[in-house]
Amino acid sequence: MEKLVFINHPYSMLFLLCFFFYFGGRPASCKSNETDFSALLAFKHRMDDDPFGSLRSWNETEHFCDWEGILCSRRHRGRVVSINLRSQGLVGSLSPQLGNLSFLRVFVLQNNSFYGEIPEEFGRLRRLEVVEFSNNSFSGEIPRNLSRCSNLYYLNLIDNQLEGTIFPEVGSIFKLEALGLMKNNLSGTIPPSIGNLTSLRRLSLSFCGLQGEIPESFIHLQRLRFLSLGYNYFTGEIPYGLYNISSLTHLYVNFNRLHGKIPWDVGLTLPKLKELNLAGNDFDGNVPVSLSNASFLERLSLSSSKFTGQVLIDFSRLSALQVLLLYLSSFEGDLSFISSLTNCTKLEVIDVGGNLFSGSLPDSIGNLSSKLSLLNIRDNQMHGTIPAGIQNLIGLTRLVFDFNLLQGSIPAGIGKLMKLKEIYMVYNQLTNEIPSSLGNLTLLTHVFLEGNDFYGAIPKSLSNCTRLLSLALSSNYLSGQIPQELATLSSIWSIDLSRNDFTGSIPVENGSSLINLSKLDLSHNRMQGLIPKALSSCVVLERLRLRNNSLEGVIPTGLVALQGLQELDLSQNNLSGSVPNFLGNMLNLKSLNLSFNKLRGEVPTQGVFRNRTAISLQGNDHLCGGIDLLDLPPCESTNFKTKNASHLLKILISTLGGVAVCVILCACIYKLRYRKRISEQEAQNSVVSYPDSFLRLSYADLFKATDGFSETNLLGSGRFGSVYRGILGDKLTPVAVKVFNLEVRGASKSFVKECEAIKGIRHRNLLKILSVCKGTNFQGIDFVAVVYEHMPAGSLEKWLHKDPACEESVPQSESNKKNLRLTQRLNVVTDVASAVEYLHCGNDSVIIHGDLKPSNILLDENMTAHVGDFGLTRVASSVFPAYEGSSSSMAIKGTIGYIPPEYGTTNTMTTLGDVYSFGILVLEMFTNIRPNDDASLNGRSSLHHLVNHALKNQDLSYVMSRIFVNEDTNDSRTRECVSRILEIGVACSFESPKDRMAMSDVVRELNKILKAYQ
Repeated sequence: MEKLVFINHPYSMLFLLCFFFYFGGRPASCKSNETDFSALLAFKHRMDDDPFGSLRSWNETEHFCDWEGILCSRRHRGRVVSINLRSQGLVGSLSPQLGNLSFLRVFVLQNNSFYGEIPEEFGRLRRLEVVEFSNNSFSGEIPRNLSRCSNLYYLNLIDNQLEGTIFPEVGSIFKLEALGLMKNNLSGTIPPSIGNLTSLRRLSLSFCGLQGEIPESFIHLQRLRFLSLGYNYFTGEIPYGLYNISSLTHLYVNFNRLHGKIPWDVGLTLPKLKELNLAGNDFDGNVPVSLSNASFLERLSLSSSKFTGQVLIDFSRLSALQVLLLYLSSFEGDLSFISSLTNCTKLEVIDVGGNLFSGSLPDSIGNLSSKLSLLNIRDNQMHGTIPAGIQNLIGLTRLVFDFNLLQGSIPAGIGKLMKLKEIYMVYNQLTNEIPSSLGNLTLLTHVFLEGNDFYGAIPKSLSNCTRLLSLALSSNYLSGQIPQELATLSSIWSIDLSRNDFTGSIPVENGSSLINLSKLDLSHNRMQGLIPKALSSCVVLERLRLRNNSLEGVIPTGLVALQGLQELDLSQNNLSGSVPNFLGNMLNLKSLNLSFNKLRGEVPTQGVFRNRTAISLQGNDHLCGGIDLLDLPPCESTNFKTKNASHLLKILISTLGGVAVCVILCACIYKLRYRKRISEQEAQNSVVSYPDSFLRLSYADLFKATDGFSETNLLGSGRFGSVYRGILGDKLTPVAVKVFNLEVRGASKSFVKECEAIKGIRHRNLLKILSVCKGTNFQGIDFVAVVYEHMPAGSLEKWLHKDPACEESVPQSESNKKNLRLTQRLNVVTDVASAVEYLHCGNDSVIIHGDLKPSNILLDENMTAHVGDFGLTRVASSVFPAYEGSSSSMAIKGTIGYIPPEYGTTNTMTTLGDVYSFGILVLEMFTNIRPNDDASLNGRSSLHHLVNHALKNQDLSYVMSRIFVNEDTNDSRTRECVSRILEIGVACSFESPKDRMAMSDVVRELNKILKAYQ
């Protein structure tokens, strides 16, 4: 009876339906909380894509508490307390209605593709404890209303596109234990109010674009364990109190602009430290020895800073150490500390490249951890041999020994390192044969051994390295035939065997095997035979360089298949036939060098042949036609040529006969008259020794090479002499001959200085000297000359400041093409910086160039820069790097505009003087303004002041308008790149030497810019 009465009650039916909803899981038509239901539907409606169907269950057939990713409260049925949709591939934006989920405590959207702003309405979620929105694309500012979420203890917005500043009110979220904002586009400074978050354990602000100083208030964060501030623009020093937060296990401040010294007791005050990363700052002084006590340390990075002195840490106590990074600093001494690393059984990485370490490699290297995967000692001053014990490092995948003074053989035991993938040993003094045991390393991908003294043949066993991608053996003394087996490596994309002594034919019988080959360089060898037709199967080939060999025959028509070819250099061979028309139809071809062959006939006018600066055809005397700028004779009929050939031949034979008689007579007289004098001079010359690799050249050789030092071959004149273009010997090697005018006071001394400077230096960005000639000319007058490798693109001066008279005769379209692009300028300035750094730091002696300027920077066919003219160079010891002149009244040396101010008041030349000249050179390159061009300085007293003023006022419009012809000057990346480079130029050209940037820092910064811009 009571039951019936209950049913007949006006509200009984509603009661039953709701009862079934709560306890029977019936359809959601009777929802206890319409607000949460509506908020979730609004969230779903904002979705653009749901690839995994994670929201498929979000419909009215089930209660929303049963939807995927939703968790409701047990106490308050129908109230959402958690949304977890991690890694569902969702794409969409957030609805402001989510602010109505008043019971929400956990909101996880990590690893999706949400975009748009985070709604301010989130500030209404007073119960919110966890927000995990990392790895999305949220934009706009961080909602200030989040400061009202007083229960929030975990806020992770890492890896989004948020902008604006960190709002100061964040300091009122007192329960916050973890705050992650890294990898966003923030600006401004860190608000000091963060110091109020005394519960904070993790703070991640790396890659945010923040600036200013690290707040002193951080010293109140005594529970902090993880602090990441890397890759920002922070300045000043690290607050000393941070080093006293004993709970810290991870400290990252890498790649900022911080300076100062690290406290001597840091290893004692941070006893729990596991990772310490101070790289990429201006910290100086010695590394604290107390780090020997940080027994939990797993990763230590002190790279790219200004630390000096020896590494005195006792690593034997750091048994947990896995990674040691000390590269690109100024550490010195030997590598004896490696012996203490033998106790670090978990060690995986050692990188000490780019320092001043010297001495020999310790034998204890062979006792390092078997887990070691990277060993990098490149760009130091290590000598001696490679220890045989290196074969014990069975975990090695990368071995980097570039740019040292290592001698002897590569140990045969290297073939036991079965995990080895990359070998870098370029520019050492390694010798003997390349060990055949390299063929055991079947995982090898990169082998770089160029610039050594290896001889013998290439091991055929390298064909076993079926994963090989690049093989670089250039600039050695390798000989014999190139193994046919190399052509079977289908994986390989780069082969550089240039500047050796290889003979025989090019071993590409089956080009289809080299399906991935992108670069083939066999230049400067003694290769013979025909250019293989099989090269046509290398369809991805981009660079083919066969320069300076003895190849014969015609240019094969099969090369037409190489439609991706960008550079083709077949110069200085014995090729015959015509210039193929198909070369003009190769749309990607940007550089073509066919000079000094035996080609004849008409030159095409389409494609690459339209650009005079992109092709080189000189030394082919029977070519005709082409575009007007090539100045080739017009093509005549075959009959007319045949008719005149015999007549010309008769005249030539009679003329040569008379000349030959005169030459023989003069030679006999000369030989008798000056034999004694030559003997005396040779005795004197024996005092100055030159490298064995120098060519033995006489005055007669140079006279013949330059066509009697004719004016048509004159490249330019300077204070002490003239430079001529020449073609040397049977190999038709192009050279530049610098002849010193000994009648000019100081010329003889300049010659001696140049000779002193060139001995023992070797760098790809220094002008290579092929020979030094000292003797007498045909009239018995003293003659001295230096023979350089010819740079076909000329001097940087001619590219920056073209002759107006010449420009008028050049069509505007051609003039524009010759303008240096930003990437070219950046590559050139990086090349010059690398060369100057090498002169200052790459030898036992410090070499001061003394006359850096655009006319002394030469460019090769690839627009690679080479620093030349060492006539004012000073060689100093590494202990006393300044050069003192012999007289206090010594005249200023160098070129006005590039001479550092201090040279006017002192007779001391220093490396910082070169830094100043380099800085002016940088400013000139990126403004096209000569340092002494008052008319272009816009009223400023110097080029330095002009650019410094523009940078401070953030107005580079005047500068940008002078250097770009065909590039978008409004592009933000372009403007940022130019701004950063000009900052380097200004930092190098301060009046006070102590304020100038170090050359090693210059190289590091330019490489960063180069990597970011390209």
